[in-house]
Amino acid sequence: MPSAMHEALIEMFRSRPSLTVELLRESLGVSVPIHRQIRLEPGDLPDLAPTEYRADAVVVLCEASDEPVQAIVVEVQLGRDGGKRWSWPVYLTTLRARLRCAVTLLVVCVESATADWCGAPIDLGHPGWILRPLVLGPHRVPVVTDVEQARSSPELAVMSAMAHGAETDGDKVLDAVASAFTIVDDEHAALYSDVVFGALPEAARHYLEALMTTKLREYQSDFVRRYVNQGRAEGKAQGQLEAEADAVLSVLAARGVGVPDDARRRISECTDLDQLKAWLSRAATATSIDDIFC
Repeated sequence: MPSAMHEALIEMFRSRPSLTVELLRESLGVSVPIHRQIRLEPGDLPDLAPTEYRADAVVVLCEASDEPVQAIVVEVQLGRDGGKRWSWPVYLTTLRARLRCAVTLLVVCVESATADWCGAPIDLGHPGWILRPLVLGPHRVPVVTDVEQARSSPELAVMSAMAHGAETDGDKVLDAVASAFTIVDDEHAALYSDVVFGALPEAARHYLEALMTTKLREYQSDFVRRYVNQGRAEGKAQGQLEAEADAVLSVLAARGVGVPDDARRRISECTDLDQLKAWLSRAATATSIDDIFC
């Protein structure tokens, strides 16, 4: 089953197909034909055999007459999958036959090792017929630190944050992506923020969380307000849990009841407020720790 990160990355290309052209031109240096329109094409790529082939996303560049001039198959790869080296050529040849235009394969990876594996040439057996996938690994993703650029291309800012949010200038990258969250609809803001948080190490994640609950209040978007309020609610709930656990331990200490380390951890780490209240009630008359957990 595809992961949440896989689905979120695909959604970025489906939500904004022009991102595909941006990445091909600016990150991979690939020229694309002159076009006046960009559309999404169904990703189902059936052939005459019963096997079903389905690409993650298919972006089509069209002339003014709606005539396709190039089709781009976008594949998100989070790990190695040997089957793709057999199915990717099918995607391209089937789509080429269906649309009767040039086709390109763009593979997006969040890890360098996976990107290196995906970029290996695929020899189809016929002399000179070798498929060399165009691979966008983290080192090829542009570093977006300009807020205006991030707000004009939120999906690119998200990819930049995933790839570079923990680097030396990561704070600037995260500042930019946080502002981008405020100009997309709430559903996409929640999806994009989740995928960025999932890709960042702990320190960078904490920085972005703090940023979204302080500096971003000036934007007053529904998503930011909801995020801030959610953080306040979670903080209040956590404070109640900690206060109740401290009360249980304080009463036990006052009564001279010994609390072994494992019991102390059980009380301190409890996330059930009702359970903590029950323990506090028992602590008032307890003569041993067993009286608490009975």
